[in-house]
Amino acid sequence: MRALTWHGKHDVRVETVDDPGIVNPRDAIIKVTSTAICGSDLHLYDHYIPTMQVGDILGHEFMGEVVEIGPKSTLKIGQRVVVPFTIACGSCYHCGKAQFSACENGMPADNQDIAREAYGQPMSGLFGYSHMTGGYSGGQAEYVRVPFSDVGPIVIPEGIEDDKVLFLSDILPTGWMAAENCDIEPGDTVAVWGCGPVGLFAVQSAFLLGAERVIAIDHFPKRLELARRFGAETIDFEESDTYEALMLMTGGIGPDAVIDAVGLEAHGLFVDNVVDQIKASTFLGTDRTHAIRQAIIACRKGGRVSMPAVYGGFVDKFPLGALMEKGLTLRTGQTHVQKYLPALLAAVLEDKIDTTFLISHRLPLEDAAEGYKLFHDQQNEATKVVLKPGLSTAT
Repeated sequence: MRALTWHGKHDVRVETVDDPGIVNPRDAIIKVTSTAICGSDLHLYDHYIPTMQVGDILGHEFMGEVVEIGPKSTLKIGQRVVVPFTIACGSCYHCGKAQFSACENGMPADNQDIAREAYGQPMSGLFGYSHMTGGYSGGQAEYVRVPFSDVGPIVIPEGIEDDKVLFLSDILPTGWMAAENCDIEPGDTVAVWGCGPVGLFAVQSAFLLGAERVIAIDHFPKRLELARRFGAETIDFEESDTYEALMLMTGGIGPDAVIDAVGLEAHGLFVDNVVDQIKASTFLGTDRTHAIRQAIIACRKGGRVSMPAVYGGFVDKFPLGALMEKGLTLRTGQTHVQKYLPALLAAVLEDKIDTTFLISHRLPLEDAAEGYKLFHDQQNEATKVVLKPGLSTAT
């Protein structure tokens, strides 16, 4: 089959690789019909996430048709499914608490020591996202093996186009969980750092969960305009001091809750961010954490901090004092996708949540390397790139 493989920083290639097969009784093989490039895939593209190996198949946002099943799969051949990016067994201690991204069995035993050394304990496995998260082949391919297929995938009704439901695989539930972690109360103001895909879904979700005001922060005009489409007020951080603007907009109190949807590759010519970039380039640091620092400083006393954004390692100059002295609550983590799928699928089918607005480019799988470069270099124009295996011409 054809699949997108990783070969180093800014080097991804579509190559012919072995077809996947059934390994465990609960497996299924999916013929991929749509797969998207995620903002967190760019962390792999920039080689910020460790334990990638040459030839690894990328991609964790995908859906498709069931073409083969193991004897214990509950899926049926021919069904169309969206697959969560988190790989969870459904029956361990954490899955019993609906904490699917903390599954005890989603990570292969051979990979658990890598994550244990880095984080103290292994998390669930993730598709196409380094050997620290299981080394699983991803979905930017013609076919993919899906472990625990009786737990993860959700069946899509006939007649529903891929574009409407594809983002159930990751960014929609991630944006929803980000807003849910804010514990939004009536009358709340929520500030969202980053108007990429997760940030824009967090904006929608915050309103649906009862926020009175949402303030979106970015510097790409198109993304800020998309946030305004859903009723958000906006701050362009290149034109205004974000902290001062937030204080002015909230009467000097600060937002009730803040969401960091930026992550470890924060942009902007800020002193702390420049220092982070220097440390990363000289191997004295890993993550650029300007967004979460700023969110904590801006949040009101007694407020809530939600961090869906991806971070990979150790950081310094973290405002721990502000977090403690202001009495803030910080909630984070990979998304418990399986927990949210049924309700979010219903919301999408009832048109309560808009999903297709985000797609700016649809490309054949063969043009995946071009898609990565486009999404990386042209973030104002490329809000979301969807790859279509079998598509012969770009649209």
